[in-house]
Amino acid sequence: MTDAAAPLQTERSAATDSAFAVIFSLSFCHMLNDMMQSMVPAIYPILKESYALDYAQIGLITLAFQCTASLFQPIVGLTTDRRPMPYSLAVGMAFTLCGLVLMSRAASYPAILAAAALIGVGSAVFHPEASRVARLASGGRHGLAQSLFQVGGNTGSAIGPLLAAFIIVPHGQWSIIWFSAAAFVAMSVLFGVGRWYAGRRKAGGTKRHMAGLPLPFPRGKVAMAVAVLVALIFSKTFYTASLTSYYTFYLIHKFDVSVQFAQIALFAFLTSLALGTLVGGWLGDRIGRIPIIWFSILGPLPFTLAMPYAGLVWTIVLSLLIGLMMSSAFSAILVYAQELMPGRVGMVAGLFFGFSFGLGGLGAAAIGRIADFAGIDAVYTLCSYLPFLGLLTALLPRQPSRAAPVGT
Repeated sequence: MTDAAAPLQTERSAATDSAFAVIFSLSFCHMLNDMMQSMVPAIYPILKESYALDYAQIGLITLAFQCTASLFQPIVGLTTDRRPMPYSLAVGMAFTLCGLVLMSRAASYPAILAAAALIGVGSAVFHPEASRVARLASGGRHGLAQSLFQVGGNTGSAIGPLLAAFIIVPHGQWSIIWFSAAAFVAMSVLFGVGRWYAGRRKAGGTKRHMAGLPLPFPRGKVAMAVAVLVALIFSKTFYTASLTSYYTFYLIHKFDVSVQFAQIALFAFLTSLALGTLVGGWLGDRIGRIPIIWFSILGPLPFTLAMPYAGLVWTIVLSLLIGLMMSSAFSAILVYAQELMPGRVGMVAGLFFGFSFGLGGLGAAAIGRIADFAGIDAVYTLCSYLPFLGLLTALLPRQPSRAAPVGT
């Protein structure tokens, strides 16, 4: 290496280190964000008993959260594609903070719904812009960056129920307010990320090319591919919602385990989601998105079909395998969709995070109705067929990044 090249190499190395520090900061804040959010379904047994709620009302709490999250995310993503807002990340966390405080003090069912909706608004602001910044800092390793970002959220989702089991269950609903400290920590970190992002924009490092970017396929083919991806997200999210919202009830009802044991089992399942997300993003950069999508959506089918008939130990083992496989799909689907629509990173992130939240909320509400009328056991028998939708992967065109843009 020449003397002239050495400073340039050092500068590039420092820039890479800075970018990955940003990705890890976003992953850390994603962990805190989803940890706080996941405590809501984790305390459903407490709320059900305290307010004499039925399963449908439990589902509506999830729906209140998921609807605000899903409806606002594409709007936030589209808005920030046109006009990036570096400090909106910290603002989004402030909404989550307000929701937590209200949830800890809520004395009625409508107040609980309002608190869940506020937490959903926080998600709507956080996810699209954080996903954009992670892609910006990825250095071209989009799948790895998205999976690192997403694994933070999955880790937080896993930790939340565990903290609920050992802190909120013994001390009651009011103890949720203790976790507002996590929101303050996240807000301070995200303010620093926003400052880095603003500096990159000022230095000209984030030029937008929304107009004139060619699509990798004709518009009709892109629209068909997006519709298939939405159907795949539906299959994954609806089934996952049956576990995240009702798994504890299922274990308590079918195997007569304690609430704390059920929460620990839920923690194990959510941990498998985090691991699967990390592996899926890493492999997607190496072998392509479509093979990962095939494996993630259709692959769990034998396990979902077997789980309703399994004993306690095998139910937990099968749920871990299902979580590991299904979670590996999201990063692959998101990056594939961003490659389908270049220049719309925020909108695509908002759209697919929004679909994921919205379908999860609708799924939770629908599953609650099924559980009320047919029993909680019937939920897992009906949902076991959802992975059949993975066959739709055959309709996806080859990976967009490997296709020649239309018109070239």
